[in-house]
Amino acid sequence: MPDRINHQRRHLLLGAAALSAGALPAFARAAEPLKVGLIVPMSGPFASTGRQIEAAVKLYMRQNGASVAGRPIEIILKDDGGVAPDVTKRLAQELVSRDKVQVLAGFGLTPLAFAAAPVATQAKVPMIVMAAAASAVPQRSPYIVRTGFTLAQVTAPMAHWASKNKIRTAVTLVSDYGPGLDAEKVFVKGLLEGGGKVADSLRAPLRNPDYAPFLARVRDLKPDALFVFVPSGEGAAVLKQFTERGLAAAGIRLICTGDVLDDDLMASIGQAAAGVVSSHHYSAAHPSAENKAYVEAFGKANPGMRPNFHSVGAYDGMHLLYQALKQTNGDSDGDKLLAAMKGMAWTSVRGPVSIDAATRDIVQTVYIRKAEASAGSYFNIEFDQTDKVRDPGV
Repeated sequence: MPDRINHQRRHLLLGAAALSAGALPAFARAAEPLKVGLIVPMSGPFASTGRQIEAAVKLYMRQNGASVAGRPIEIILKDDGGVAPDVTKRLAQELVSRDKVQVLAGFGLTPLAFAAAPVATQAKVPMIVMAAAASAVPQRSPYIVRTGFTLAQVTAPMAHWASKNKIRTAVTLVSDYGPGLDAEKVFVKGLLEGGGKVADSLRAPLRNPDYAPFLARVRDLKPDALFVFVPSGEGAAVLKQFTERGLAAAGIRLICTGDVLDDDLMASIGQAAAGVVSSHHYSAAHPSAENKAYVEAFGKANPGMRPNFHSVGAYDGMHLLYQALKQTNGDSDGDKLLAAMKGMAWTSVRGPVSIDAATRDIVQTVYIRKAEASAGSYFNIEFDQTDKVRDPGV
């Protein structure tokens, strides 16, 4: 598999051609492409994440131009399959040493971001994490900047909402890896602080999960609610089994983070999503003018796809890079780009966001949403929000 991935290299050169060696030296240097190594899962169980990120990167460049401050932007896309950290690390090393990229970006899951972090540190290149969501990710390298979200960040408002909405007992069910453990810890802490009780904390394997025994356990415990986190792509299986096994009929509520109700997969989830309350930083139904334009443009460029939260992490990741490059006047030195990124703030399609200068993590609004039918499909409709949410640390 690694050999296949190694040869599956796609270039998205969307800018002016590099000048010949005979051109004026200063001008030639100014026109050299800035190369971005984009490492995402384009195959395997988390391929929807890679497709969303790639589509958003393309859309941003189409809308904002293929060059910045005199530098053409070249995206070198690599498929890491989404499940093997050693593959991700090898691809990052090749991108830095062989392809001479000045920026690394993407990273679908936390273990993959962890694997690439030492490469970014050694090469002194910014690493824009667009998807991986464990709180600890930026701590793995001083060159990491995150434009997606953290699971702890989007879970804390859900715990507070549950405490205020007659959920006295709950069971947690999370995928057994970094973000899932973060979500479990933060939800349990928040519910207990609100006077609630957690009857059990269940952890499903990340690879080839079978949710049936966990859901049977939940039904036996009969909590007021089941809190769920699984990574994007797994939500349909959880929701359908929750319904089929009679938990909803038994009066148990399902509440979750937005990964479970991924916009890109709502069509396949269907009616099982109806009424489910979730917390997240983005919904395709977010009512801002910026988001309405984004959803329309994304749909036109990618027929049959609805933008999800990973697409927004990528779209804003490109915005961060473009604005930083403008501030450095085209200088792609890693330390200078990183300095320009720290503290940056802008109006995203998801709402106001900023990069915390100290942690290099994103600060944003987290919304409480309810899945409702609209125009023949289901959408996550926002009805409450918490502003300027930072990662709470776990």
